[in-house]
Amino acid sequence: MRKEHDSLGIQSVPQTAYYGIHTVRARGNFPAVSSINDRELIKNFLRVKLACARANQKAGRWDDERVPLAIVKACQDLLAHFEEYEDEFAIPAIQGGAGTSTNMNVNEVVANRAIEMLDGQKGDYQLVNPNDDVNKSQSTNDTYPTAGHLTMIQLTDRLSLTLKKVIATLKQLAEKYQTTLKMGRTQLEDAIPTTFGRSFHAYTSLLERDLKRLKAARDQLLTVPLGGTAIGTSLTATHAYLKNVIAELQNATLLPVQGCDDLIDGVQNTDEYVQLSSAYKSLAVDLSKMCNDLRLLGSGPQNGLGELNLPQRQAGSSIMPGKVNPVIPEFVTQTAYQVIGHDATITMAAEAGQLELNAFEPVMFFDLFDDARLLNGALQTLNENCLMGITVNVERCRQMVESSAEAATALSPLLGYETVSHLVKKSLKEQRPVRELVGDRLTTAELDQALAPTAFFVK
Repeated sequence: MRKEHDSLGIQSVPQTAYYGIHTVRARGNFPAVSSINDRELIKNFLRVKLACARANQKAGRWDDERVPLAIVKACQDLLAHFEEYEDEFAIPAIQGGAGTSTNMNVNEVVANRAIEMLDGQKGDYQLVNPNDDVNKSQSTNDTYPTAGHLTMIQLTDRLSLTLKKVIATLKQLAEKYQTTLKMGRTQLEDAIPTTFGRSFHAYTSLLERDLKRLKAARDQLLTVPLGGTAIGTSLTATHAYLKNVIAELQNATLLPVQGCDDLIDGVQNTDEYVQLSSAYKSLAVDLSKMCNDLRLLGSGPQNGLGELNLPQRQAGSSIMPGKVNPVIPEFVTQTAYQVIGHDATITMAAEAGQLELNAFEPVMFFDLFDDARLLNGALQTLNENCLMGITVNVERCRQMVESSAEAATALSPLLGYETVSHLVKKSLKEQRPVRELVGDRLTTAELDQALAPTAFFVK
C-alpha cells in the first residue's frame, strides 16, 4: 500500500493501482448499485485530457516539456490498451459532485501512467500531478459534459445506423406487399380496405421522422463547453489555451465539435440532454406502437386476426403445448417502457440544476447511454428476428376484405351515405355481401368499378 493525502487527510491506496486517493474515497462513498462509469465515457474523457494537454503545451504552460509529452503519451497508451486498464476506472456512474469523482479518477490514472513513462513510481505527484498537470486549465464542469457529449454522439450515431436498417427492411416489405389488400381498422373496428404495402410504408415514414429527430438532437451535442472551466468564466485557462483547445479536441475525436458561444450557459444548462431524451422517447413510443400492431395483426393462429405470420422464435408456454408467443415485439415494447421512464428521470434532473451548475449530469448520462443501447438492441432484434421473417397471410386478408360490409363505403359517392348505411346494417344482419343487396341501384359494371381494389385509393 502507498499513502496519499488530500485536504481531508491521509488514505491508503493499493501500491499497484493507477488510481489515487480521490478514487478510493469515491468508491467508499458511492455504492456501485447501478453500474460503473460507461467505458465509452472514459475513453472520451481520455481524448478530452489529450486535447487539453496539447492545447496547454502549445500555450507554453509547462517549464518541463517532458510533462505534457508524458500526459499525451499516457492518454494514447490508455486508449490503445484500454482493456488492460479498464479496472482502474471503476467509479460508480451515479455519484454526487457533478462528476468530479470521474474526472479525478481519470486525472489520477493518467498522471500515474505518465509518471511511469518518466521512470517514476506511482504516487510521485512531484513528477506529474493529477490536478496541477493533467487537470490544467480545466474543471470537472467543462470536461465531464464534454466527454458526455462525445459519448452521446457516438451512441446516437450507432443507433441511427441500426434504425436505417429497420427502415430499409420495412421498405422492402412495403414493396413486396404493395398491392396486397387488407382491412383497415379504426378503434379496432372494421373501417375500409387498404394495402399492407401502404401500412408498411407508413411505418417507414414514422421512423424516418424519428431519424431526423435523432440527428437534430445529436447535432446539438457537437457544441461543447470545454474551456469554460468552473462556471463558464474560463478562470485558470489562458487565451492561448482557449484558442487551441477546440481544434485539438477536433483532432482527437475526428468530430466537427465547436465551443459554446456562451460558456456560462454551456456549463450550467442541460436542455440538450432533454432534447436527446425526447428523441429517444419518441422513437421508443413509435416502436412500441408498431409492435402493438404487429402483435395484433399476428394474433391467432386460429382465433385471432391472423393477417401476419410472425417468425416463431421460441416455445411460448410451460403448460400449453405448441403455443408460440410474439416475444420479439413484446421485448421491444418493454424496452420502450424503460426508455420512457428514463425520460422522466432526465427531465427532473435537468430541472434540478441550480444557478451556475447542474450537479445531476451523472444520472442523466447513465440513463441516456442506457437508452441508446437499449434502443439499438431492440432495433437489431426487431429487424433480424422479426421484420426480416414476416410474411402476410394473403388469403386470410382477401377473405376478410370480401366479407366486410365496410368496404361498401366506396359506394357512398354513388348511392349516398344514408342508403349505404342501410345496406351495411342489412349486410351484417343477414350475413350477406353488400354486393348482393345493391340490386338494381347500380349496374354490374358500376358495381365492379366501385368495389375494385383500385377504387379504395385516391391516386
